[in-house]
Amino acid sequence: MKNTALSSTHETLGAKMVPFAGYNMPVQYEGVNIEHETVRCAVGVFDVSHMGEFLIEGEHALDLIQKVSSNDASKLTIGKAQYSCLPNDDGGIVDDLIIYKIKENTYLLVVNASNIEKDWNWIQSKNDIGANIRNLSEDYSLLAVQGPKAIEAMQSLSSHDLSAIKFYNFVVGDFAEIDHVIISATGYTGSGGFEIYCKNSEVKQIWDKVLEAGADYGIKPIGLAARDTLRLEMGYCLYGNDINDNTSPIEAGLGWITKFTKEFTNSEALKQEKERGPKRKLIAFELEDRGIPRHDYAIVDGNGNKIGIVTSGTMSPSLGKGIGLGYVPVVFADLGSKIHIQIRKKAISATVVKLPFYKS
Repeated sequence: MKNTALSSTHETLGAKMVPFAGYNMPVQYEGVNIEHETVRCAVGVFDVSHMGEFLIEGEHALDLIQKVSSNDASKLTIGKAQYSCLPNDDGGIVDDLIIYKIKENTYLLVVNASNIEKDWNWIQSKNDIGANIRNLSEDYSLLAVQGPKAIEAMQSLSSHDLSAIKFYNFVVGDFAEIDHVIISATGYTGSGGFEIYCKNSEVKQIWDKVLEAGADYGIKPIGLAARDTLRLEMGYCLYGNDINDNTSPIEAGLGWITKFTKEFTNSEALKQEKERGPKRKLIAFELEDRGIPRHDYAIVDGNGNKIGIVTSGTMSPSLGKGIGLGYVPVVFADLGSKIHIQIRKKAISATVVKLPFYKS
């Protein structure tokens, strides 16, 4: 089990630690609902240093990224980031990721922790054009400072105007008395804020100063359990649950990051799928009665016939009701469609709804 540079810090703070993607990670400190509410209403800080970082450089860097990713990275300018995915050869998804254009011919790819080795091998297998790739995952840490008070709480730590960094834009500059930190207006919560990329040797100083600067704003450390409820309320996909090697970006509702203005891995087959329409779709649903939908619970029709499975589900702290995502045949995917979630021996009524669940 690997540790992040802050694992001992989390233990000192009383965090409940669990194995996650091969790392010893804090799942919660005070409790999921309290931590969730902190991020929705104020500001919280996550240690997500388990995420992977690849640097792709050289004159063929963009060519390789265009080849392996579904979105059109040629649209990126320096200081901008882009959500994308890595399609496989069989219609599924190797991983989803964020691509940062650091400077001309230099890109940072941020991938999921559980897929670091898999993604590295996949991209390398497609690199027959001489792009220079480095795996920085073991050397870099990542903090997510999230919530509506994040800008105000963190402004004293940087000479950059944090309010001027637009969504999916970033700067490389000073933060918490450390130079050359990436300050990125990205996140996985839907409540605004920043992600801070730094070296492992720098992250403890930044963590301490973030908590100090945010003290007057009610900042708290937040665990992975609240990260999951926050992202699910926004309908953000979680790799391994809602998307995987067997789900296509089209049926997962990721057509908006699948651009057919270029050729990429399996692009022709995905284009055909988009044109004819997928056979199933990832839907969002809310329970009409009490109950908590969970991963792998059956989705059934009015006669009790299984029509799909829940990929992610929880009791929404913000809405006070059961919410979830799951795949069903397209005939059941229209907004307002009535489905049922099999929770033990009861089929609980649910309605297909529009994302996000949580609207600030």
